[in-house]
Amino acid sequence: MLMRRNKMEMPGSGDALPGREDRMPIPDRHFVNGAPLDGPFADHLRYAMFGMGCFWGAERKFWELDGVVSTAVGYAGGLTPNPTYREVCSGATGHNEVVRVVYDPTEVTYERLLQVFWEAHDPTQGMRQGNDVGTQYRSGIYAFDEEQRRVAEESRRMYQSRLSDAGWSKITTEILDAPDFYFAEEYHQQYLAKNPGGYCGLGGTGVRCG
Repeated sequence: MLMRRNKMEMPGSGDALPGREDRMPIPDRHFVNGAPLDGPFADHLRYAMFGMGCFWGAERKFWELDGVVSTAVGYAGGLTPNPTYREVCSGATGHNEVVRVVYDPTEVTYERLLQVFWEAHDPTQGMRQGNDVGTQYRSGIYAFDEEQRRVAEESRRMYQSRLSDAGWSKITTEILDAPDFYFAEEYHQQYLAKNPGGYCGLGGTGVRCG
């Protein structure tokens, strides 16, 4: 039974749901471009991971980019292994809704991915994104190496300056080393390609990143 809790507060280790050992079954291939959803990927390809509100719309922003090989949605940054969507929505896992991006750095830079990230959502809202409220909708960048983290932190400083000049408040985006990524259920993968009229709650500030 899922416990009731304040969805705007992260659970502690003693409050989090226990989860399970088995990972979520997923398709072998990306619904849009036919790429592998979970590899194997060529050695020169790189990973990136972002949380920016509802992962349906976030994923579409990235699969549309030239140089992005594959995308997948899932859960990260929390305490519960292999959670379900219902468990994440309860607020009792600590996980964020994220999109994991596999990209070719010879075709698209990490800086370009960050530009899409900043401009596609409002990074000043804390534990929400528009009408979507809860810890799973927080803004986050999850770095896979020190260089990604350095570039992400520099981009946050730069974008904060632009937002402040435009009258926006402080960025609440967390920048952390990439945590374990747990795939979301099959129907969430490339959801807006399967359901073109589906919900997308993403909305940017209108402030350009560069």
